[in-house]
Amino acid sequence: MDHASEVLLQLFVLLLAAKIGDEIFKRLGQPTLIGEILAGVVVGPAVLGWYEINAETSLFAEIGVVLLLFQIGIETRLADLLRVGLAAAAVGFLGVILPLAGGLGLGLAFGFPIEVSVFLAAAMVATSVGITSRVLADVGALGTKSGRIILGAAIIDDILAMIILAIATGMAAGGVSVERIGILMLLAVAFVVIVVVGGRGVLRRRPAILTAPEFARTPFLPGMIIMLGLAALATTIGLAAIIGAFLAGMVVGESSERHALEGEVAPVAAFFTPFFFGAIGAQVDLAGLWDTSALLLLASVTAVAIATKFIGSFVGAMAIGIRRAALVGWGMVPRGEVGIVVAGLGLQLGVIEGSIYSVVVGMAIITTLLVPPAIPWLAGRAESPSSGARTPPEPIAVRARPDPPEPSA
Repeated sequence: MDHASEVLLQLFVLLLAAKIGDEIFKRLGQPTLIGEILAGVVVGPAVLGWYEINAETSLFAEIGVVLLLFQIGIETRLADLLRVGLAAAAVGFLGVILPLAGGLGLGLAFGFPIEVSVFLAAAMVATSVGITSRVLADVGALGTKSGRIILGAAIIDDILAMIILAIATGMAAGGVSVERIGILMLLAVAFVVIVVVGGRGVLRRRPAILTAPEFARTPFLPGMIIMLGLAALATTIGLAAIIGAFLAGMVVGESSERHALEGEVAPVAAFFTPFFFGAIGAQVDLAGLWDTSALLLLASVTAVAIATKFIGSFVGAMAIGIRRAALVGWGMVPRGEVGIVVAGLGLQLGVIEGSIYSVVVGMAIITTLLVPPAIPWLAGRAESPSSGARTPPEPIAVRARPDPPEPSA
């Protein structure tokens, strides 16, 4: 069997396994992404070895998470995020400071060099916006105040994680350039402001711009071009591709073709996103975790990752009520893809060993699996009339009654 055929077979196996896991967990009434992740564990190298993580298969996973964040961005209004801007900023910054300090302290306590400790801390900082937003969307809570705060704070987390990663990479290369860090921060802020404000302004002046080109009978292709372009631009300036994809979704979501674009993106995202969740599970290396010291490190890293992220995010969100703060804090816990990317870069640079990489991946998997089951219950309590939030409840959309028919002559 040639290489192309092998890749097609592996993609078939992962997609089939992920949807079987989806089906099983849906029938059990549990978040379906857990089934997709566990299916990846089963068919991946850790168990059956039918799916191999390589450049070709990883590309499908990357497209999946980019599409997922683009889809979420389309459904997110900038005005809604601005209304929770201060709360999201507080959650984002406190949700970075505590895990960063915890990761550094834990690495030094285990006797790791400062470079290894910084990479470990960077992997514990970022929140997987794809994981929590998927569960919130499934239970209809993505558009609530708590959901918007989680989205805004997770984007802030990822931007700060990329800056911390730049520091870690500089340390691994023999030094940290303050100028480089400053440039990255300026580029990140400028990127977000120019894309959101500028793109939103263009689409407000020309709301039908997505269907203006002759090749665009529907808004799908122009939307995909904008998504891929901004995702690529984000990686070029040192940010994560998912940030560019999310912002692209927010921009095109202002067009008059928003609902048509949502309908066209949904089936494409439904095809690609299982590759992302399945690939997360496939990266689990059970063999690297059988050692007692590795298991102790995994337990410690996971406990610190959960506690620091939850406490920091909870404290940052307390102004919106205890129950909503609990939902926000727990929703910020999953590390997912960004933490794995950080650890993978450290492994490539030779800063961290394979055992530490397995620990970070294990932490990302555990935090990803622990969070979704409690989200529906926490969301129900947070958005209930008795939630005790200090802010007014979210407005409920009421469908207008049709006008009575005109009396016949």
